[in-house]
Amino acid sequence: MKINLITGGSRGLGRSMALHLADKGQDSIITYHSKKAEAEAVVKEIAAKGRQAVALQLDVSKAATFDSFVGDVRKALSNTWKAEHFDHLVNNAGTGVGVTIEQTSEAQFDEMMNIHVKAPYFLTQKLLPLMNDGGRIINVSSGLARFSFPSRAPYAIMKGAIEVFTRYLAKELGPRGISANTLAPGAIATDFAGGSTRDNPQVNAGIAAQTALGRVGLPDDIGALAAAMLSDDFRWVNGQRIEASGGFFL
Repeated sequence: MKINLITGGSRGLGRSMALHLADKGQDSIITYHSKKAEAEAVVKEIAAKGRQAVALQLDVSKAATFDSFVGDVRKALSNTWKAEHFDHLVNNAGTGVGVTIEQTSEAQFDEMMNIHVKAPYFLTQKLLPLMNDGGRIINVSSGLARFSFPSRAPYAIMKGAIEVFTRYLAKELGPRGISANTLAPGAIATDFAGGSTRDNPQVNAGIAAQTALGRVGLPDDIGALAAAMLSDDFRWVNGQRIEASGGFFL
């Protein structure tokens, strides 16, 4: 039995990951920022599948809280699983911003940096003592690190950084048998960035027209892939960028 820690697990991609992992017999600690009821609903869904889960509050933009969060993880592991360590870490939590380079404020840039670079870096650092050797790390990036759209530079720059971070994790953690890979979704029909991919028919159709498989992505497309990446079948893949975009902008 494996235990995962998934940041941003109350909705969207993180929720789908936790549910797909439950289907594969894995348990999860999920984090939420403010949507406690939604997170608790995910815990109940996982329990209905016969697995265990715990929801913990975490604001990834506030690195000063990470030590306290690690303490919460220790308690959850002890109380729920009688364990001291977990197996897999998924750095998924995030938010977007749509602003041109000319209009970007320093505050907006710093927010993206804190959430998408500083948080995965230092949260991973602080959680590594709680990870089992032989575990896995997935850092969630974005197709926007490969292709470019106006008004996405602050977000995309950070995702480029996280892909470099992933390769360094793979190199440095190899002696512990811990692998690290990047999962880079394309446009997915969630409420991310205002939900335009999901809710705007014109945006949805435009993305589908540029995608080899002819549609936009769904949360379950990413959740299923994350579960596969955290299975034994993925054991020899390390330091790689896995894009899941259905063949967007090929």
